[in-house]
Amino acid sequence: MKKNQDLIYGKPGRSMFFFALPMIIGNLFQQFYNMADSIIVGRFVGEDALAAVGASYSFTTVFIMVAIGGGMGVSVLVSQYFGAEKYREMKTAVYTFLIAFTLFSLLLAVFGFFLNPLILHALKTPKNIFSDAVLYLQIYFSGLPFMFMYNVLSANFNALGKSKIPLFLLIFSSILNIVLDLLAVCGLKLGVAGAAGATVLAQGVSSLLSFGILMYLLRGYSVQENKAEESRQDENNSEMYLDETERDQKKFWKDENERRVRVFDRTMFFSGIRLAIPSIVQQSIVSIGMLLTQSAVNRFGSSAVAGYSAGMRLESICIVPMIATGNAMSTFTAQNLGAGKPERIQEGYRAAFRIILGFMMVLILTSQFFYRPIVSLFVKEAESPAAFSTGAAYFRFIGWFFEFLGFKAVTDGVLRGSGDVKVYMAANLLNLGIRVTVAQLLSPVFGIQFVWYAVPLGWSVNFLISWLWYRTGNWKRKNLIG
Repeated sequence: MKKNQDLIYGKPGRSMFFFALPMIIGNLFQQFYNMADSIIVGRFVGEDALAAVGASYSFTTVFIMVAIGGGMGVSVLVSQYFGAEKYREMKTAVYTFLIAFTLFSLLLAVFGFFLNPLILHALKTPKNIFSDAVLYLQIYFSGLPFMFMYNVLSANFNALGKSKIPLFLLIFSSILNIVLDLLAVCGLKLGVAGAAGATVLAQGVSSLLSFGILMYLLRGYSVQENKAEESRQDENNSEMYLDETERDQKKFWKDENERRVRVFDRTMFFSGIRLAIPSIVQQSIVSIGMLLTQSAVNRFGSSAVAGYSAGMRLESICIVPMIATGNAMSTFTAQNLGAGKPERIQEGYRAAFRIILGFMMVLILTSQFFYRPIVSLFVKEAESPAAFSTGAAYFRFIGWFFEFLGFKAVTDGVLRGSGDVKVYMAANLLNLGIRVTVAQLLSPVFGIQFVWYAVPLGWSVNFLISWLWYRTGNWKRKNLIG
């Protein structure tokens, strides 16, 4: 068992790094997966098509983060049961939330498909890109359940310490998405509709593969649990003689225990929802902020939207190691609390800060010295100087401040992994409020740059509040599974 539980038994710093690394690489591939539409459409269709996909991106990212946040929230229960070696309850939790989030995603898909024109209109989407943005979103929302299923399944793999599985699946789906994008956009000349269709198809294939692998993995835990039970029973009865009646009773209770794995458990559902809501808020802050500030950007015209879209895409790549390390911290915390080892969490927390500082240096150097070729992947400076200038200004400024997001994500990871979620949810809401307020009130007066000036301010305030609460130690007294 120990080889499957490195987060519980291994050296905290080493375990944290090697658990987080596949998550970071996997999430980078997911961002490349999401970026493929923008790069291919921007390079082979034009600036207006890029702006249409960009205007859609801030909307679709909200739903992506709802799926990721929901998966991370409920996977805390899975992690704690796994750490406590309560595999039947762990499997019940997995089944319960797969069903719940599938139904939830179907409702969101209907909502997004029919209401996205109203939302795009409310966001003041420029008229010259409005119809393409609506078309992109209608196709995207048709495949929303696949995206939800994949992200919830990935969270469960990570909860079990299997962070390499989502990595391999993401590499596969990213390559598939790029191939399909090139075929649909460049070969079949389907424009934004082809880009959206390629994304839906790649997500569908990836989610079905993920589901099959997880079901196979859970069968293995059934075998492990039965062997563990038999070993405990043999030990307890090693000096006792079991007559025929006792053996029959043993078989009866073993069969009875096997039936305890439920497809849906109402109590677990409500416990998970209480964790999922704050986690959804925390994961969605960046994307909700993008959506609510999109209208401020849209006032500056389609060139500004295209440049802002490029900047957002680059930001979404740069925050991957920070968010992934925070998610790894959440799983690390949950498993060690489930195993009754809270002292290891503080060691892991310090190790996570060192990981964040290492990534910070790389991101600062990249954003300051290599911004020109990177932004040019989306918009050519000679053909769209205004869009290029906006994207470059955004990327160069925000590159100095990603460490604050990392510190916040790691601290929030401890609180989320322990189930101590009220304060960190309030801190994340304040972060969102700062970002939206500054963008909406100051950018019309002082310029578009105030849309991104507010971002590090929100991250810093969020981190300070979460860190002060972490210092109280209240999270150590939390244990969701008793």
